[in-house]
Amino acid sequence: MVEQAAQETGGFIRGMRESGNGLLLRICSIAAIGGLLFGYDTGVISGALLYIKDDLHAGKLAQEWIVSSLLVGAIVGAVLSGYLADAISRKWTKVISGCVYVVGALGCAFAMSVPMLIGFRFVLGLSVGTASFVAPLYISEVSPPRVRGGLVSFNQLAVTCGILISYLVNFAFKDVDNGWRWMLGVAVIPGAVLAVGMLTVPHTPRWLMSRGREDEARGVLDELRSDDPDADVEQEIEDIKEANRTEGAATVADLVKPKIRPLLWVGIGLAVFQQFVGINTVIYYAPTILADTGLTKSSSVTQTVFVGVTNVVFTIIAVLLLDRVGRRTLLLTGTICLTLSLILLAVYFTSSTLQQDAPYLALVALLLYIASFAVGLGPVFWLMISEIFPVGVRSKAMSVSTVANWGANLLVASTFLTLGSAITRQGTFYLYAGLGILAIVFFAARVPETKGRTLEDIQADLTGASESRG
Repeated sequence: MVEQAAQETGGFIRGMRESGNGLLLRICSIAAIGGLLFGYDTGVISGALLYIKDDLHAGKLAQEWIVSSLLVGAIVGAVLSGYLADAISRKWTKVISGCVYVVGALGCAFAMSVPMLIGFRFVLGLSVGTASFVAPLYISEVSPPRVRGGLVSFNQLAVTCGILISYLVNFAFKDVDNGWRWMLGVAVIPGAVLAVGMLTVPHTPRWLMSRGREDEARGVLDELRSDDPDADVEQEIEDIKEANRTEGAATVADLVKPKIRPLLWVGIGLAVFQQFVGINTVIYYAPTILADTGLTKSSSVTQTVFVGVTNVVFTIIAVLLLDRVGRRTLLLTGTICLTLSLILLAVYFTSSTLQQDAPYLALVALLLYIASFAVGLGPVFWLMISEIFPVGVRSKAMSVSTVANWGANLLVASTFLTLGSAITRQGTFYLYAGLGILAIVFFAARVPETKGRTLEDIQADLTGASESRG
């Protein structure tokens, strides 16, 4: 197993070396900071909430809205980003997103009441929703096919790193007066880095071609593929031209056309099931779940760090395997394992004996759940929605999928505490496990393999298949 892991790592590194120079890696890393913003704010509220509810006297409903207001903003941001990414470019949309994030983070840090905190969490959401959509789109459009999976998954790796950093920040400030304000305020740093960093990267070749700026697109590709002996820039230009000619000037209405509609359902299905298996209840409420096992607030925040570390480690494994094993294999394997871990969590909270004699079992189940998500649904959703849609409608279709993802996220996050009171904590986990089984069936029946293929090849194959079915 160690030898195989070494081979996979070496293969990815060799692929990066052969597929482009350091510029490609640098600009993909900068673009992926958008994922870090997403991850940081997803994770930081989990620890901060334990202190906010006492300091600002927030009840269960107020806590759910403090969490969910970011998601409402993210839905709006995802809708806007579908237009902005085409109108002003992927690059400038992300610059604006970083600036908005800085404003939201400062507002949250200085919030004096629950409504004020909810308002600035909404502002943060505008940025997070935009960044979560544009980051994988940008990276997919600058990456060569054979390492596109690993590079696009930089975004998901950045998400998990953001979550881990937020857990470490929570740990650092857990015993500090007004520590939750520092937890939320530290977010200013990655927001500023994203805004400044995106000023230093080029526009994507596909966006430039959509604006008739062929010479600029060729120049960007020449630079990005300069160290790849097998690169054929002129053929890549022609492929983009052909894809643009095939699709023409697309509108949102084109998403429901017979040849696109099946692809849209795949994107929406991936988006909704990614959230309906309950992932962000674990991220948002991990300390709360652990506190229910009898741990103190401080111990719960400390143990949550293990959740963050597991998330990062297994996301790295996914990045190394996606272009070797394939998206579909990891998706199905990860979803099966996370469903089993949800059943384990439900059994734990059902059995008073287990809670008394094996309190560690809740943490073990959470770690298994996070590891399974990190190698499957976590990175595969964001990667596949950047691959399956035709060029002419890609940004709009990705926007719809992202809105569906944030909407499902909002529904799950805003009902977790309420569901726990209504059908018990174990009943909630059994519900998520049932949805996990539905997800497995859907993925097995509808989700294609896209490993190692150009975006244009995927477009031609999947739209052709859609036409033959319809």
